[in-house]
Amino acid sequence: MMKRIMLALGLMAGSAVGQAEEIEEPQWQLIDTVGKVELRRYAARVQAVTELEDSGQSSAGFRRLAGFIFGGNEREQSIAMTAPVQETLQTERPLMTFTMPRGYALAELPAPDDRRVRLVAVPEQTVAAIRFSGWATPGKIGRMTRDLTAVLAEHGIAVAGPPMLNQYNPPWTPPLFRRNEITLAIDLPEQVAGR
Repeated sequence: MMKRIMLALGLMAGSAVGQAEEIEEPQWQLIDTVGKVELRRYAARVQAVTELEDSGQSSAGFRRLAGFIFGGNEREQSIAMTAPVQETLQTERPLMTFTMPRGYALAELPAPDDRRVRLVAVPEQTVAAIRFSGWATPGKIGRMTRDLTAVLAEHGIAVAGPPMLNQYNPPWTPPLFRRNEITLAIDLPEQVAGR
């Protein structure tokens, strides 16, 4: 099992520069850009979710979710890795999620062997996102979250959930080539949402 996880991470890494685009990502449409912030409409999707005891448990959460997609399920079925790995921020019990590839409906997915992993259908949603490179350190995450919330407040855009950290690269990707995002679910004013 660990060999398959490491192989998948290696495939996900590709080269430090070029191959991250080959990993499937959730579908979204750009609605607008406000400064460094993108307003996106995400399509409905299915996610595998696990609860973390705290934000320091990211590795354990990743292993549980990776175990599920690499055969730790009732059918011993492998499911392709996608990006990003997503984690809720500023909550007592953070959630970590993997989005399932687009070809899967919730009812078609095998039940996870680990009861700490569950599958959920996520409806279409509107999200604000700000990108950054380098390591996703607590200081940088805090700064980017503040920048994002300040832009939204300035434009009268209501926040509809906790901030999320999206990480697109495996741990050994050099900082210069790392892609991270802070996202927030939002409620858009009608004049913006209708664009």
